[in-house]
Amino acid sequence: MGLLEGLFGGDHSRGRGKKEHGGAVEAADMATDAAIPPLSRIAASVVHRCARIAGVPVDQLLRRFHAEEQACRPLEYARSVVEYCSYVALRVETKRQDHLGDREFHSLTYDMMLAWEAPDEETDAVFQTAFSILRDDADDDDGGSIFYSSPTQMAIQIDGRRTVGPEAFAKIAPACPAMAHPITVRNLFDALTNSTGGRLHFLIYHKYLKSLDQVLSSAKRISDGHKAPALQLSDIEVILDIYGAATTKPVLQHIGTSTWPGRLTLTNHALYFEPIGVDFSYGEAVMYDLARDLKQSVKRESTGPWGAHLFDKAVVYKSSSTSEPVFFEFPQFNGHTRRDYWFAVIKEVLHAHKFIRKYRLADFQKAEALSVATLGILRYRTVKEGFHILPAHFKTTLAFNLAEKLPKGDKILEALYGKLKQHCSRFRGSEDFGQSSSDELTLADPFPLSAYTMVRMGLLTLKEEDNPEERDFMVGDVQIGGTCSVQMALDRSVDYSGRVEAARATLDQIKVEDIDTNVAVLKELLFPLIELGKWLLVLVEWEDPLKSYVFLFCFLYMIYSGWIWFMLPGCLLGCTLLMLWHKHCGNGQLIGVFEVTTPPRRRTVEQLLALQEAISQLEAHVQAGNIFLLKLRSLMLAAFPQSTNIVAVALVVAAAAFALLPMRSIVLLILLEAYTRQMPVRKKSSEKLVRRLREWWLRIPAAPVQLLRPQDTRRWRSRLRSR
Repeated sequence: MGLLEGLFGGDHSRGRGKKEHGGAVEAADMATDAAIPPLSRIAASVVHRCARIAGVPVDQLLRRFHAEEQACRPLEYARSVVEYCSYVALRVETKRQDHLGDREFHSLTYDMMLAWEAPDEETDAVFQTAFSILRDDADDDDGGSIFYSSPTQMAIQIDGRRTVGPEAFAKIAPACPAMAHPITVRNLFDALTNSTGGRLHFLIYHKYLKSLDQVLSSAKRISDGHKAPALQLSDIEVILDIYGAATTKPVLQHIGTSTWPGRLTLTNHALYFEPIGVDFSYGEAVMYDLARDLKQSVKRESTGPWGAHLFDKAVVYKSSSTSEPVFFEFPQFNGHTRRDYWFAVIKEVLHAHKFIRKYRLADFQKAEALSVATLGILRYRTVKEGFHILPAHFKTTLAFNLAEKLPKGDKILEALYGKLKQHCSRFRGSEDFGQSSSDELTLADPFPLSAYTMVRMGLLTLKEEDNPEERDFMVGDVQIGGTCSVQMALDRSVDYSGRVEAARATLDQIKVEDIDTNVAVLKELLFPLIELGKWLLVLVEWEDPLKSYVFLFCFLYMIYSGWIWFMLPGCLLGCTLLMLWHKHCGNGQLIGVFEVTTPPRRRTVEQLLALQEAISQLEAHVQAGNIFLLKLRSLMLAAFPQSTNIVAVALVVAAAAFALLPMRSIVLLILLEAYTRQMPVRKKSSEKLVRRLREWWLRIPAAPVQLLRPQDTRRWRSRLRSR
C-alpha cells in the first residue's frame, strides 16, 4: 500500500478501516435495507442512508417525493427518487464545517453518483456486466500486476469499486458548492479523469476532496491571522493565494526599467505587492484595486532585465490608476505554469467584479458572486497542486473566466443573474431536517449557496439580515428530473465552442512559419482577383484597342442607364447562388485540398536580409506619407502663396461641381478620365499633364519640424501653460 499512498496521496489507509471489515459493513448495510421497487440495490441503500441522515422514515421521505414529483418511465422515476433523497441528505451534511475531510461523506456522495447512474435493476445489471468485464481484463493483464497496468486498471484491482460517469458527477457534485459549481462541473470532471479514460474512480475522487479540504483549511488559517501578511484588509476581503513568502523565491515587479523583488498577495478585491527591503523585511504594500472600474487589463507578457523581452513568465497589469504598466514576473526554470496560474486567478477576480458592476449587485448577491469566484479559485488551486493540471481555455474550471471565453457566454451570466434574483425573492425561515416532520420536509433548498458555504467554513462574514442561521433561500439550481436555466445556457455555449474548436483545428493545419510560403498561399487564394486585375489593367492601358473600346462603351451605357448601382447587389446575389449550388451538390462532403506550390526555402541570412529590405521599404513609405502631410500643411497655412491660390481655385471648382452636378455625372466623368488616360488620342497630353503636376508638387516646401527630447517636451508644455 506504500505505492498507492504515494500515488493517491494520503490517509487512504485510514478510510480502509471501515472498508476492510469492510466491504463487509457496506454489504451488511445494503442487505439489511429493505428493497424499494423499482430501485436497484445500491439506489435503495442510498435512499435508506439519506433517510437516516434526514432523521425521517423512508416511507415518509418517499411519500413527500410522490406528492411533489411525478415521473413517466421507471428509469426517470428511479433517478428522480435518488436525486430528491440525495439533495435532502446533502443539505444536512454540507452544514457540517468538516464534511469535506470526512471519508464517510466521500463514500456517501460517491455512492449517490453510482446510484444516480444505475437507479433501477435493468440499468444496474448493464453496469455490473460492463464492470465485471473490465475487472476481468484488469486481473488478466500481466498476471494482475499493478506495476504494468493503466491507472484505471490499477485502481480497480486495489479498490474494487465501479467508476462514475460525467452525467452522474455533474448532477450530484454541485449540491456541495465547495466541491463543484454547475458552470464548471463538466470541466472539473474532465480534469480529474484526464488519465483514467473519462471515468472517475473513488481513489481519485477521494484524493480530490481531501486536497480540497487541505486548501480550504489553509485559506481558513490565513484568514484567521496565521501566516497572514501584515495587510490592512477589509472585513469582506478573503486572501486567495500568496506567492513570494519565502525570500528565496520572490516575485519580481518591473515598472519601467526598475525591478524589485517582493511578495504578491491576491484577495477577492485587490492585488497587494510588498517589496523586500535590504534587511529582508517587507515594506509597505502597494495595492492594485481589482474591484473598481479603472479600465483594468491583465495579459501574459515576456520580460527580462532592463525591459528586454526574454522570458515568457510575467503578467502585465494596466489600469487608469497606474502611469506605467506593472509587470509581475514569476521565476521558474521550466515552463510558465506558475505565471499561467496567477494570470487565470487574477482574471477570475476581475471578471467577477465586472459581472457585479454590470448587473449592479449588492449585499448578498454581491457576496454570492464573489463566493462563486473564491471557491472556484480554491478548486483551481486544488487541481493544480493535487493533480498538476492547469485546465485552460474552454476547459477551465473558473466559472467567470469560462463564461467570458465561451461563445455566447453572456447568456450564462444572464442565467446566473436570474438565479440570484430568484434567490433573493424567495426568502423563508430555515428548517432543520433532523427535526422536521414529513410535512415540513421540502426541497426548497436542495443545497446551500456558495456564500453560505463560505460562512460555515469561516471564510466569510455576512450581515445579520443575511445570516444563514436565521434565514434560508429557496434554491432551484438543481431541479429534480430537469435542467436549470444556467445548465441550458451552458450546454448551448458548449455546443458553439465545439464548432469553434473544430474551426481552430483547421487553422492549425494551415499555419506555416515561413513568410515566403505564407505569401505563396495568399497569392493562390487571391488568384481570381489577381487575374481580374491583370485583365482590367490590359484594358486600361489600351494594348488591344478593340476590347478597350467595347468595354468603355458598355461601361458608359451601364452608368448612363443606372445599371451600375445594381452591380454590388448582383455580385452578392451571385455569391449566394454559388454557395447554395455547392451546398446542394456537395452533400455535406469535406472541401477538397487546396494545393499550393511552395517556393524554394531561403537560408536564415537571406530571410534576415529580406526582412531588413521590407523594413526599409516600410520606412520609406512612412517618410513619403509624412512629406505629403507636411506639404499639405504648407498649402493650408499659405507658406507658398502662388500654389495656395491654385489649390484654392481647384477646391472651389470641385465644390461647385459636387453642388451642381448629379452624382451619376461626377462618377461618369471621373471614370472616363481615368480610363482614357492611356488612350492613343490622349496619351501624350496625359503624360504632359502628369509631368507638370509632379514638377509643381516638388516645388512646394514641407512645413518645418523640430524634434524634442522628453524633458524638452515637458519644458515646452510648461512654458505654454505659463503663457
